[in-house]
Amino acid sequence: MAGPADSSSSRILLRKLRDLMNAGGSAQQRLDKLVAMVAATMVADVCSIYLTRGAFHELFATEGLKSEAVHRTRLKMGEGLVGLVAEEAAHLNLADAPHHERFSYRPETGEDPYNSFLGVPIVRSERTFGVLVVQNRVQRQYSDDEVEALQTVAMVLAEMVASGAFGDLSGLADVEARPSRPELLSGRAFSDGIVIGVAVLHEPHAPLGRVIADDPAKEEARLNAALEQVRGSLKEMLDGDPGRISGVSRDVLETFLMLATDPSWESKLQQGVRAGLSADAAVERARGEHRSKLNAARDPYMRERLHDFEDLDNRLLRALAGVDSTQPQAMPRDAILVARELGPAELLDYGADRLKGVVLEEGGATAHAAIVARALGVPMVGNLHGLLSRVEAGDTIVLDGERGEVRLRPEAQVISAYNQRISLRSARAAEFARLRNKPAVTKDGERVTLLLNAGLALDVHHLSEAGAEGIGLFRTEFQFMVSETLPRLDAQTALYRDVIEAAEDRPVIFRTLDLGGDKMLPYMAAEREENPALGWRALRIGLDRPALLRYQLRALISAAAGRSLRVMFPLVTTVAEFDTARALVDRELQWSTEHGRKPPARIEVGVMVEAPALAWSIPDLKGKADFISIGTNDLMQYFFAADRGNARVSDRYDVLSGPALRFLKRIRDDAAEANIEVSICGEAAGRPLEAMAFIALGFRRLSMPASGIGPVKRMILSLDAAELAEALHQMLRGDGGSVRRELTEFASEMNLPL
Repeated sequence: MAGPADSSSSRILLRKLRDLMNAGGSAQQRLDKLVAMVAATMVADVCSIYLTRGAFHELFATEGLKSEAVHRTRLKMGEGLVGLVAEEAAHLNLADAPHHERFSYRPETGEDPYNSFLGVPIVRSERTFGVLVVQNRVQRQYSDDEVEALQTVAMVLAEMVASGAFGDLSGLADVEARPSRPELLSGRAFSDGIVIGVAVLHEPHAPLGRVIADDPAKEEARLNAALEQVRGSLKEMLDGDPGRISGVSRDVLETFLMLATDPSWESKLQQGVRAGLSADAAVERARGEHRSKLNAARDPYMRERLHDFEDLDNRLLRALAGVDSTQPQAMPRDAILVARELGPAELLDYGADRLKGVVLEEGGATAHAAIVARALGVPMVGNLHGLLSRVEAGDTIVLDGERGEVRLRPEAQVISAYNQRISLRSARAAEFARLRNKPAVTKDGERVTLLLNAGLALDVHHLSEAGAEGIGLFRTEFQFMVSETLPRLDAQTALYRDVIEAAEDRPVIFRTLDLGGDKMLPYMAAEREENPALGWRALRIGLDRPALLRYQLRALISAAAGRSLRVMFPLVTTVAEFDTARALVDRELQWSTEHGRKPPARIEVGVMVEAPALAWSIPDLKGKADFISIGTNDLMQYFFAADRGNARVSDRYDVLSGPALRFLKRIRDDAAEANIEVSICGEAAGRPLEAMAFIALGFRRLSMPASGIGPVKRMILSLDAAELAEALHQMLRGDGGSVRRELTEFASEMNLPL
């Protein structure tokens, strides 16, 4: 093949495509001309178009393969390299295609001599309804410019087919029958709640209209005007009603505005226009590239940023189409928004008062939109594979934010069952509200302190609502993760001061930065690690970059002037690491005094027990650590050597197994002997059955999500701790397996609410 396609090649392709659109002839003749034109321009031996008809990908036109294979060669869904491109909705670039595991040989095509393969999906409005392929005899990787050129042709081809430029091609994927059967989709719960409502499709962009520009200069002016409109609307949102956007929502939106002014994004759009695309098509091309990169991205932070860029692409397309993003579309009172993905600004556009819930085909629990949904109290479920192809506007939807499930078009009896669950949740919420100010004391007089896990300033306001007695864990890293640059000292100080003041006289434990692993910062260089959970993260980063840790400690000390301050270090592995970190606290206290700053009235320094090595070193912390907190999430991950994010292995191991419970008791006993305050912190502490076991082991401080406070307190008020401790002691004399069943039976016999 000749040298890689460049911008001039793209302009030539687009000019020829425009001429082809204006030419006469039948649909088949025009498709034949298109593949011949692409093959000639890209110096390819083969160019083929496969369109999806029913359950097959059918060869509709080819230049280079045998003509008799057209409309005869049909690949099943997922079959061959063409099926793989359609399935992944991403391009496939191979130098030696015949030896790929998904290669499917079809003798009628005569493709034996061709080795290199480049296939790109033909996508429009979230649906893949074809694949465009080029092939060559010589083994080679196609360049990025060639991939981009073919993607541009595929995008234009999609619009031509959709607009009827090739006549009636009925039976393609974009005219599938409307789904009607009840379906259950399982995903992940991102924001708690159970709701029943009507599907409203999030339509992020208007039809493209013109694809190829007649006047590139005029198109660039349109593009620049739309960019200014989008940026202006985001600034207006930030400057608007402070009651609507505050705390975490404001942090996220400020980050979003930074992305909107990213010069590389703007430059990419301008390059598309200068290559001959309309402004709309240039944005659509960028949107397709972001989606392709998103499908390939493994890093959660990178996926989150690409989602945000796609949100911007969508807003820009609406601006170009003259659609006012600030004017809300009419929606039913029980609207459940359905989208492939949703950006944080788009969620804020809708507002909590107009949405009953959100369901997403993709998404992540730590993505900006999910964080905003939790802050707004909007139930959200994501990671629902195939959602968009299974739901239509107006469908009844049950969103189960407890189990991470979505039911489409449910039967009447299913709706009735969920209405009962909703009523039960309301009754439970009312019961928990009555217990809000009641101390968590067992029937035999054991006092248990229930604390809240938090990560946002907004979470602190749930203290009184949940009935928590303080914050057992405040994760400080979110402020860093939503910022494009290192948060300034005054910004960090302001956040920590707000949290302390909102907590009033209740204790707050600030955990220093727990970064690394799946939480990377855009302004912190990091190498990809084979096993990031065991790599350079948390305190290890802080000790290797002491200026970063000292900066944060200085902000915490300043924020707590005249008040009590509790600081905790994450993922400490050795006592020596803790000693080094504590020395940094002393150094910052000295700096504060030397500079005339008012120090905290009292400061306590603690450590999270997450590494088994430290768990066996508790006696050596005597006289050094003021308190310890057992991080069950990470400690159990390392204890069982099982990635807690991997469903294949994480569910095999139980914190209620004999070895795990004996291990936790050993830590508790060592802490008591060393006279160190100890607490259990993690999701497990917020589940009544697990909390029962921890109390039986002797733990009297539990820190958990806000949703766990009420259920755990209700269980404690009905519990005889001594009786349970004796029962658990007997259970642990068994074969070392899980005692979950035995504990559940004990709770049933004792009428303990779980």
